Amino acid sequence: MIAKLTGIIDSVFDGFLILDVSGVGYRVFCSTKTAMKMPPKGQTASLWIETHVREDHIHLFGFADTIEQQSFILLTGVQGVGSRVALAILSALSPSDIQMAVMTGDSKAFTRASGVGPKLGTRLVTELKGKLGSLGTNETMIVSGFEGTSPSVSTVLNETISALVNLGYSRTEAGITVSAILKDNQTATTPELIRLALKEIGKQNG
Repeated sequence: MIAKLTGIIDSVFDGFLILDVSGVGYRVFCSTKTAMKMPPKGQTASLWIETHVREDHIHLFGFADTIEQQSFILLTGVQGVGSRVALAILSALSPSDIQMAVMTGDSKAFTRASGVGPKLGTRLVTELKGKLGSLGTNETMIVSGFEGTSPSVSTVLNETISALVNLGYSRTEAGITVSAILKDNQTATTPELIRLALKEIGKQNG
């Protein structure tokens, strides 16, 4: 079983690349994000590999890092998510985006990926809940850390995220912003946190 390949970038296409390893060209399917991290044609690159063996084909899926690889494995474990859809999700969302979407119940975030509708987006949130471990960034781990701890802090977190969603912001954007602010303002009330979050979002978009 191939676990990792290191070779020369021969060419990059939509959805896959050709990696020349000692004169053998391997066709490796990958997300757009992984393809963008690859060096220019003719330079050396390494990819973590998942090998799918079927009766009629052998497909190699490549990843720039093990976090994206683990995300792929988890995504393909969800009913209705094949390798093509999993790569589409990883092209649209980073592993930390995926974790934040799951933790905040933002099923709509997954519909940004080609081939993912509302029903599958909801299933992804439901089936991945509690399975993502530490795939994300500090912000996602902050949200995870608030879950099930102080009831008052958890309530303020959820109320503020809901308020921002009602104002038109996505749950993922709201979760990242609110969790970062709440880390240093754990005594803030919901109205105070909403005001701080709106101010922060204004600065980011300004």
